[in-house]
Amino acid sequence: MTAPGDLKYSAEHEWAKATGDGRAVRIGVTDYAQQQLGDIVFVSLPDVGTAFEAGASMGEVESTKSVSDLFAPIAGTVTARNDALGATPELINTDPYGAGWMVEIELADPSGLDAMLDAAAYQGMINPH
Repeated sequence: MTAPGDLKYSAEHEWAKATGDGRAVRIGVTDYAQQQLGDIVFVSLPDVGTAFEAGASMGEVESTKSVSDLFAPIAGTVTARNDALGATPELINTDPYGAGWMVEIELADPSGLDAMLDAAAYQGMINPH
């Protein structure tokens, strides 16, 4: 399972990547999460303009095994969503850190990224040996 070093991670297995200006992030689920979920068949994403506190439910991912909540790893307002997932939710399985991204959020407070896990800490959480 991969955990790219340029991303931040949540304990709920979401990743966040700062975009150009440092005031926004792109969010998705980790490679570990998509492997645990299995084949993803449906994704429910929040509308643009929806604001979330860190840790709030912001949608759902349905797989052949289960339905799981998506959690906002950081507080902010949705500025874009990956509408391609409506027709091809399996992008989350095939490219979780690229084409399988879910939403972009304008951060309520950019320092919130500092509270997230780095790649080494995330790897330690999912592989505790």
